[in-house]
Amino acid sequence: MTEKKIPLSREELERIAAIYPTPFYIYDERTIRRTIRRLNKAFSWAPLFREYYAVKANPNPHILMIARDEGCGADCSSLPELLLAGRSGLSGHEIMFSSNATPLVEFKKAAELNAFINFDDLSHLDFFHHGLGKIPELLCFRYNPGTLRTGNAIIGVPEEAKYGCTREQLFTGYRRGKELGAKRFGIHTMIASNERNPRYFVDTAIMLFELVRDLGLELGIRFEFVNMGGGIGIPYQPDQEEVNLELLAEGVREAYSEIIIPAGLDPLAIFMENARMITGPSGYLVSRVLHIKKTYKTFIGLDACMANLMRPALYGAYHHITIPGRENEEANFICDVTGSLCENNDKFAIDRKLPEPGRGDLLVIHDTGAHGHSMGFNYNGKLRSAELLLREDGSIVQIRRAETCDDLFATIMW
Repeated sequence: MTEKKIPLSREELERIAAIYPTPFYIYDERTIRRTIRRLNKAFSWAPLFREYYAVKANPNPHILMIARDEGCGADCSSLPELLLAGRSGLSGHEIMFSSNATPLVEFKKAAELNAFINFDDLSHLDFFHHGLGKIPELLCFRYNPGTLRTGNAIIGVPEEAKYGCTREQLFTGYRRGKELGAKRFGIHTMIASNERNPRYFVDTAIMLFELVRDLGLELGIRFEFVNMGGGIGIPYQPDQEEVNLELLAEGVREAYSEIIIPAGLDPLAIFMENARMITGPSGYLVSRVLHIKKTYKTFIGLDACMANLMRPALYGAYHHITIPGRENEEANFICDVTGSLCENNDKFAIDRKLPEPGRGDLLVIHDTGAHGHSMGFNYNGKLRSAELLLREDGSIVQIRRAETCDDLFATIMW
């Protein structure tokens, strides 16, 4: 693969832009559904499998309802995300609440929704108990394996991460929970992000399977689920391949057969909480060239900026860029693709080779359906863009309008 595809032609994008001015995000419903179905099929061997879509990646109820229709729950980490999940038709154990440094009001809302509550620290159990006078129906802790596993550039190495409990703390925490009356148990981990090696997730499953076996034997408890977290990566680069979900799931199945079944722990539910893999490739940020500047370098200035897509500035992340209608032209024009923010790292690409663009051309930035619009901000008073949905029938629906200056000023006390 040498060029990423766009599900719309240049003419179709121009017709859309005539109604919804650039910049805007557009998501492809067909891609989202196809990816979820593929993941569910890969894990169809599991006695109980559920994907909890990570709301943080794309907190739009229209996206959550598509995921819900395909059998997904919601992974939430804040009060607004819990409310979004509820308003998207999800409830009870269709919601997993994983937070850190959590206010009591958020624990309270998660409890009211009867969500699975995943404690990030031992102290959170007593904080919850003292604040609400009870503990959750099912007790779950987040595990941080420290030096036993490696992380990556996005999420950091486990021993330096602020998330989760040590192995020793888990034994203390589940024992304490059992004393407080907990009778049902689950466990969670999340130690990588945008990981493209299937074996990494198989090793994570082995780690959790062995851990629940050991915890169960010592504490006399039985686990109902393991949540392997998310982090399955996507091919941002055009020459990269998709993660082999079938190989990944088969590796987990083999580990399940070798560890869980002999230990008498079958059936054990397996949960995941991917988002990047599900909606990342479905999303496109569509922008227009405003200026072409030539000084010591050549700069292509867009009407989108870092406030619309932060990942390249935050992580140095690569996002492929296409000039619609010119995909087959030679890419020999070297430029930085920038926005208008008063920050020098407001760049979508550095020294990128493209067909030479002209003022007024549309540019499409690929793989922005996760951690794109959701990471937007208002520095320089920049307004966040509209979000559109390309339905399976080819129709276009606006699922979030663009912000206005009135929106930006609405919270000011004049």
